[in-house]
Amino acid sequence: MKLIRYIIGLSCLLAGVAANAQQTERQYLSGTGNDHTVNWDFFVTSGMNAGKWSKIAVPSCWELQGFGKYDYGFAKDSIRGKEEGRYRYKFSIPAAWKNKKLFLVFEGVMTDATVKVNGKQAGPTHQGAFYAFRYDVSSLIKPGKENLLEVTVAKHSANQSVNEAERKADFWIFGGIFRPVYLEAHPQQFIDHVAIDAKADGSFMAIAEVAGKRSGNLQVQLYTSANQKIGEPISAPVNEQVTGLKSHIANVLQWTPETPSLYYAVVQWWDKNKLLHEKKVRFGFRTVELKQRDGIYVNGVKVKMKGVNRHSFWPTSGRTTSRDISIKDVLLMKEMNMNAVRMAHYPPDDHFLEVCDSLGLFVMDELAGWHGHYDTPTGTRLLEQMIRHDVNHPSIIFWANGNEGGHNTELDKFFTQFDIQQRPVVHPWQLFNGIETQHYREYNYGIGNYDNGREIVMPTEFLHGMYDGGHGAGLEDYWKAMWQNPLSAGGFLWDFADQGVVRKDKKDSIDTDKNRGADGIVGPYHEKEGSFYTIKEVWSPVFFERKEITPAFDGKLRIENRYHFTNISQCTFSWKLVKLANGTADSGSAKAPSLAPGEKGFVELNLPAGWSDNDVLYVTANDPFGRELFTWSFPIVRPATVLNRLWKAGNAERPAITEQDSVYVIKTSDLQLRIHRQKGLLLEVKNKDGVIPFNNGPVIEQGVNNFGRMSFVYDNDTLLIRSSYDRKQHYNTLEWKVYPDGMVRLSVSYFPGEYFTLFAGINFSFPESQIRGIDYMGSGPYRVWKNRLKGNRFGVWHKDYNGTETGESWVYPEFKGYHANLYWCRFLTTGPSFTVLTDQEDIFFRLFTPAFKDDQWQNYQIIFPKGDISFLNGIGAIGTKTQRAENTGPMGRKNILYDYEKDPSRALHLNLYFDFRSSQVR
Repeated sequence: MKLIRYIIGLSCLLAGVAANAQQTERQYLSGTGNDHTVNWDFFVTSGMNAGKWSKIAVPSCWELQGFGKYDYGFAKDSIRGKEEGRYRYKFSIPAAWKNKKLFLVFEGVMTDATVKVNGKQAGPTHQGAFYAFRYDVSSLIKPGKENLLEVTVAKHSANQSVNEAERKADFWIFGGIFRPVYLEAHPQQFIDHVAIDAKADGSFMAIAEVAGKRSGNLQVQLYTSANQKIGEPISAPVNEQVTGLKSHIANVLQWTPETPSLYYAVVQWWDKNKLLHEKKVRFGFRTVELKQRDGIYVNGVKVKMKGVNRHSFWPTSGRTTSRDISIKDVLLMKEMNMNAVRMAHYPPDDHFLEVCDSLGLFVMDELAGWHGHYDTPTGTRLLEQMIRHDVNHPSIIFWANGNEGGHNTELDKFFTQFDIQQRPVVHPWQLFNGIETQHYREYNYGIGNYDNGREIVMPTEFLHGMYDGGHGAGLEDYWKAMWQNPLSAGGFLWDFADQGVVRKDKKDSIDTDKNRGADGIVGPYHEKEGSFYTIKEVWSPVFFERKEITPAFDGKLRIENRYHFTNISQCTFSWKLVKLANGTADSGSAKAPSLAPGEKGFVELNLPAGWSDNDVLYVTANDPFGRELFTWSFPIVRPATVLNRLWKAGNAERPAITEQDSVYVIKTSDLQLRIHRQKGLLLEVKNKDGVIPFNNGPVIEQGVNNFGRMSFVYDNDTLLIRSSYDRKQHYNTLEWKVYPDGMVRLSVSYFPGEYFTLFAGINFSFPESQIRGIDYMGSGPYRVWKNRLKGNRFGVWHKDYNGTETGESWVYPEFKGYHANLYWCRFLTTGPSFTVLTDQEDIFFRLFTPAFKDDQWQNYQIIFPKGDISFLNGIGAIGTKTQRAENTGPMGRKNILYDYEKDPSRALHLNLYFDFRSSQVR
């Protein structure tokens, strides 16, 4: 039984409207998205399952349904899939539609669509994938009878300019009827289109196009989203095809991403007291201004884009999405405290724009073009379709004419000609219209231009993600510079989600076409990478200045309001004091200060007596809608205190030491250590439960292991094995200290080998095959890089081992890598476990080495220390797909330390306490 879904136009807002009011009726012939499809008959000419009629879900990309050939946009033309798909679908319409004006609407077909109804071609072949188009099929459809719809879809366009703009690009290219198909039924006299320009001051203008005999009057009544009438009706006679209507509404609620206030215009066509037709249009009051050599203004306020690029994408359905996916995407962006999104590199589904309107995001809507562009006749037609379809969305504040050289400059004039709101137009990666949008420029780039020029700077792509690089790595430096630069209008990260597609021809594995699609902040199914939380903190509109918590802390935290339109008094603050050992907590709320955008002030926490007995203070800020902006953590306890708390002396027994050739052998009742007599390296560890394969260290990373003149001595019952300092030959020193209860302390004083180093610390060996996981106290749960330190939370964390390679597998957080702010870590192994503690602040620990990856420019390269487990004073940064780490800002550069001719007081220090005992500290 065929599924035919009727959606009866938009309901009337006025209870008093006559019962015979005619509205547009809609009947879906397809489903509405990837979560609701309808099966059509289908035949594909080549590739998977070719040469036979079968069924296919509509809407869909046919590759994801097991047909045709998968291609990434960089595939050579000679090997690209150029198959055609042939669709058939039988349908009927209500007999009551007999005298209606009927339109067959396609929201998107990839790429050339030739449409027939009952054997007759409905109109010219449509070329261009991402644009809604329609045919008048009033004379072709038989009311009350069965009708046959036939659609031939050519994946590779016969128009070469369409292929240049849409299919020779850095993204997956698909084929199929990938967006919904439906019939619309209108009365013979109907309102065909309404375009609205509603300004922040309450000015309202609508241009309505009518079809049919021109007579009577158009009337517009405005309503709030709560269905409350505002203002008086506006009326104008219908003398021409296009009628303008103007008004002014007092005290409107302005649309912004922070306050996405929406209204409705009900446009009615009356003739001789008869309502012929009505159309309901949603809009918002807001004003966009481009002020040269100044900035982008919305409602009179200069704004900065905290943006991201987004493809219409889902791994199991390609470009076919759903309203639910649009909601989830926008909510994730809002969760990251973003305020803007760029459509990459084509206009999106209508429901995505609707969600941006209602939840609040600035949108840059883009005419497709990726290094190539449409010819002028094709581009003009598609541009008009895009603007006509999207014009009333208040979220759209920019139009983009193609991408990265895919700009047909002959089309620029048509953006303003077609757009009633006259929004600014940009050429992404060019300086155009006073906005410099170059992509992937280095930190502080430019010689008399860009960061060092006089134009507005707004990169439409920056910090290109690749695997774990880009995005949050470098953002802290970039955003600090952007926030402080009056000519900066922010920018758009590349990009939102990994383009990982399910390959029906490869056992449903997920394919990102190597590093080309592994660019996301989230994974294909929205798995959150570490950068997600870094962005969330860096782009929080409530900014906390750095604060060290000492016993003198008075409860005041200095903050800055980085909203554009919201007073901090509309937010809420809460705090929690936690003892991490047992999870006990005390909590409360704090009054939000009244701070206008840009102002600084204090949040005052009324903490209880004895607050300093806790381990950590958490402070959470929520936005006016109750959504968490971020939770900041302020450690109260110091590592030395935690060490003393955990270290309970066990059975005391003076360690015994013997010399065997080049080895010191140290024994306690529960432990045996072997340490090299000349080099000071740990060679072997045993306890009652067996060998712990933690050894071959300390090895100084990017320095010299010149420990020398080793000796041992007892301090009462504690054994000390130490090297001697010599400014020329043995300027790095170590000391092993074995306590009577079996605890072992290692102290290393060292100098990095160079003034600039990638890392600073010591390494040990441990077989990766024998690690099961870790428990640790520190910042977590995500790994960090030198240029991506924000986003984590201080606490106690558990991590199971995984081999996740970011952007290739998606079990997050990754296990391997650098971790920050070590207090202690218990290594859970297949054999005896062990614990490492420190009494120092700001120590990093490294767990093994992610797989080496490179790119043709050697930008992304991640270089790790030798060995398997490291303890470090300084760690390495990570690059992006287009920039080396050192070009992402100061935090991306190497570690710097001057040794003052090996002055011991200038050395770096590491104090580590090892509990190798069979009964360990907890």
